[in-house]
Amino acid sequence: MEIERDRYLSRLIKRKWNGSIKVVTGVRRCGKSYLLFNLFRDHLLSEGVDPKNIVEVALDDIENKHLREPLALYRHIIASVGNEECYVFLDEIQLVEGFEDVLNGLIRRKNLDVYVTGSNSKMLSKDVITEFRGRGDEVRIYPLSFSEFAKAFPEREEEAWDLYLTFGGMPELLSMTDEEQKTAYLQNLFKKVYLKDIKERNDVRLENELDMIVDLLCSSVGSLTNPLKISNTLKTVNRSGINEETVSRYLEFLEDSFLFERSKRYDVKGKRYFDTPSKYYAADAGLRNARLNFRQQEETHIMENIIFNELRSRGLSVDVGIVKDRVTRDGIVEFKQLEIDFVVNRGSQRYYIQSAYDMSDKEKEEREIRPFLKVRDSFKKIIIVGDNTYPKRDDNGVLTIGIRRFLMDEGSLDL
Repeated sequence: MEIERDRYLSRLIKRKWNGSIKVVTGVRRCGKSYLLFNLFRDHLLSEGVDPKNIVEVALDDIENKHLREPLALYRHIIASVGNEECYVFLDEIQLVEGFEDVLNGLIRRKNLDVYVTGSNSKMLSKDVITEFRGRGDEVRIYPLSFSEFAKAFPEREEEAWDLYLTFGGMPELLSMTDEEQKTAYLQNLFKKVYLKDIKERNDVRLENELDMIVDLLCSSVGSLTNPLKISNTLKTVNRSGINEETVSRYLEFLEDSFLFERSKRYDVKGKRYFDTPSKYYAADAGLRNARLNFRQQEETHIMENIIFNELRSRGLSVDVGIVKDRVTRDGIVEFKQLEIDFVVNRGSQRYYIQSAYDMSDKEKEEREIRPFLKVRDSFKKIIIVGDNTYPKRDDNGVLTIGIRRFLMDEGSLDL
């Protein structure tokens, strides 16, 4: 079954002939190559592009091994395109040692529109910014969203949700029916692909400590943490000697490999960021669950992780919101910090979102709404709950919506 990935396809379409190299990035096996070589190619053909004007090179194919030498690849492309306007697709470009020179050479040719994918080594987000001298345009893609995943289960949305909550949205899972097979796939992907690549790329010396940090992040999704706290935990629980600076560096490795994303705290009233502590979210809930051997299936944290990834895959910036609450007790004024799970920005628009798996009693409802009432602006305020609640709005203008309805409706932020 072909899963349409219209979010990302539209981003590629908008970037056609913009003078930059389109770099499709994301965690390995999330569907980058399929997006480019199948979905985007089909779009070009439907627009009347002649197949001979689409040059494709899959550099991980053994038949193209000779093209992993930069000059050979460059000459092959130039010989293939002539003087006509052509689209160039290069898959797994990191396999070419010195690929930056190839791409910088291609971008000078006005008749070429260049697209590349890269899943490890030099194709990380920081390198996109630096390696192409300001002419790299990154399109970040994520594992399947729930709305994409659910298309494989027509008329069975609830079943799809149960599977997604447990195993996540890595595309290859859709070809697997056995839970044991899915578990082994996700665990091997994490250990033998992602972590192996991080350790080799960055010459990680403290491999066990890196593994421990990964486990801590997976266990504490949705919780505030920082390098010092992680270092102290490893020293206390695991008797590790790792210091704060090394933890900070290892966290960067995990972010650069797209395995985790950091969400910084933002003072809503003071309009400033706090550098620490922060929250870290896994690239995919299923990967996170598998890493923990499915032992910590707390729907509250998993749902929050899924919401974060959904917002990011919609192309939105996401921070943790902080608002101050003034409380007077026995004549003494105290200030408490209240948290808003997500402060979401899209251009000049802003949304405040709380993730509340269970909001079944009045006390829980008041606790979730209270931070919103301390925010004195007119931007939308949304509570996402764990059931399938229809959208409803209270007297304060706060919208409550069920998680599945939120995920299935691309325009759910603007209901």
